[in-house]
Amino acid sequence: MSERVVLCYGDSNTWGWIPGGSGRFGRGTRWPGVLAAELGAGWHVIEEGLSGRTTVFDDPLSPDRNGRDYLVPCLASHEPVDFVVLFLGTNDLKARFAAGAVDIAAGVGALATIALQSLAGPGAAPPRVLVLGLPRLGRIEWAEEFAGAEEKAERLPEHLRTVTAALGVELLDLGELVACSDVDGIHLDEAGHRTIGKAVADAVRGVFA
Repeated sequence: MSERVVLCYGDSNTWGWIPGGSGRFGRGTRWPGVLAAELGAGWHVIEEGLSGRTTVFDDPLSPDRNGRDYLVPCLASHEPVDFVVLFLGTNDLKARFAAGAVDIAAGVGALATIALQSLAGPGAAPPRVLVLGLPRLGRIEWAEEFAGAEEKAERLPEHLRTVTAALGVELLDLGELVACSDVDGIHLDEAGHRTIGKAVADAVRGVFA
């Protein structure tokens, strides 16, 4: 049996940004690395993390961060992909996008739809999709840039449930499991990465059991 491929598509929390901006966690510490270790032999985990990546929004201050633009070529370059894990939405909370919780959830849904319509899975079938809801926010260092983020983040899970149910894809609400570090409020510490990696492994194994 060939390896199953899991594509982790996210932002700085998938890239491994250390809270406070002091560098990048090592490969084995980042949650995709934890996921790979948990899944073990027979699985290939691909990291596609990019700091500042949004779901579908063009950022005038950080070009080339629109997650929709790269997802199709990303899937094509790695196919066949058995499972796509989408972990985006934190950067959408920035005030300059003026996006409400319903808009952010819709952006996640747009990416899930792209994956489902890509036929990038084995045998030109759609890959399975898992959406990760955001961890609980901490005390955000960039308060002005993320003005209003807490209220949006609090409302986001209900909209993600609606979107994922309509698409028939899996949802793992990280807010029930882990919080971002209070060092900067939006990035994961080592324990957070470990918790997410193990939780995603359980979810992926559950689908293929």
